Amino acid sequence: MAEHDFRYTLLNPEHTLIECRALAPGRYQVTGNGGSMRSGDSLLVTLKGSRELSMRLEVEKVRHLINPPGQWVAVAKGPVFGELAIFNWQVNCDGCAAQLDFEFAVDAALGKKAQAPAAEARIKQLGWSSQKGHHQCTQCRQEAP
Repeated sequence: MAEHDFRYTLLNPEHTLIECRALAPGRYQVTGNGGSMRSGDSLLVTLKGSRELSMRLEVEKVRHLINPPGQWVAVAKGPVFGELAIFNWQVNCDGCAAQLDFEFAVDAALGKKAQAPAAEARIKQLGWSSQKGHHQCTQCRQEAP
């Protein structure tokens, strides 16, 4: 089982994602070009509307097209959500005033109350600490006793 990286940051014309659309919550149809895709492989795809967020999909079945050569269509399973919303937030380090400008995703159906926990999880994922509204960057966390 191989992992195929189809995030936009790669910009490789021989290895591109053409379309990724939801068939149902947690099931996706992905069309791509290049990368010898097989059932059981995993795909990393950029979330629509995001600069840096991606999701991992597990390929259930794949069909290789004859024309155009190298193109394939796969059905994959992945994260379950109703409607994904992407937010941009900023936080400042309480130790050195460094600023973190970051994106995070949350299921829009969960409403505004789900934004803060999702943002906190993303902050921790980026290596910062966050406790009771106070934030520390990676550098200040390492210097703290």
